[in-house]
Amino acid sequence: MAGTFVTRWLTGLILASGIFGIIIFAPPIALALLIALIAAGGIWEYNNIVFGKGFLKEKIEGTVFALIIPFVVYFGESQLVLAVLAFCILVTFILFLGSVKEATFDIMNVAKVIFGLMYIPFLISHFILLRSLDKGVLWVFFVLVLAFAGDITALYIGKYFGKHKLMPLISPGKTVEGTIGLVVGSIVACLIFSYFSFPGVSLVKIGILAFVGSIIGQLGDLSESAIKRNYGLKDASTLLPGHGGLMDRLDCLLFIAPFVYYYRIYMIG
Repeated sequence: MAGTFVTRWLTGLILASGIFGIIIFAPPIALALLIALIAAGGIWEYNNIVFGKGFLKEKIEGTVFALIIPFVVYFGESQLVLAVLAFCILVTFILFLGSVKEATFDIMNVAKVIFGLMYIPFLISHFILLRSLDKGVLWVFFVLVLAFAGDITALYIGKYFGKHKLMPLISPGKTVEGTIGLVVGSIVACLIFSYFSFPGVSLVKIGILAFVGSIIGQLGDLSESAIKRNYGLKDASTLLPGHGGLMDRLDCLLFIAPFVYYYRIYMIG
């Protein structure tokens, strides 16, 4: 158990160092490239989960979409993003119709591809939108603080004090106590971070953002777990030692990044 925690921390620190360096020192286009690569990696894991072996055409479609969407978000306006998403859906259906065979006729393949492109590349691309805001670098870090402060708190509170299972059919390791620790840890960390980073923003608004965002992040975690459990898997892959796969790290971020972005736009201004 101790070795697992050490591996988890080492992997996390190495990843965090690289990501922080890109966010702080590299130009915005570098973040778009990073998001595109992460989205492609996430789609690769997602495809392996929902399709299993074979289905090369569907897997290629998902990977291509995952690489395109973040750059469209970076270079384009909202109408272009919607146009590309619509185009991706049309292409998915058209390619499906062109490959229909009686022995392999399954319309769910289309649904899996479309869900994958909306779930991973579209949602994770909100980091690019956050980066484009005033003090965008700090808002990107805010999302990371919200997610990982809560995650770390939940890990240790759940380990030492967790007794009541939260949703055992979906995620057997999560406890009610750990979730309470997650919410409290996220709120405290976000308030401290925002006090120094966003002095003109009401701490009440930040507190609400952190409270709701932590719950939404937990729901994102559970949603990803539900996908894996549906296919009888514990981890999305073994890519990240001590963490599982990319999707196992993206799970809460996929939900938190859009929420923080739209809250910032419409509630904080």
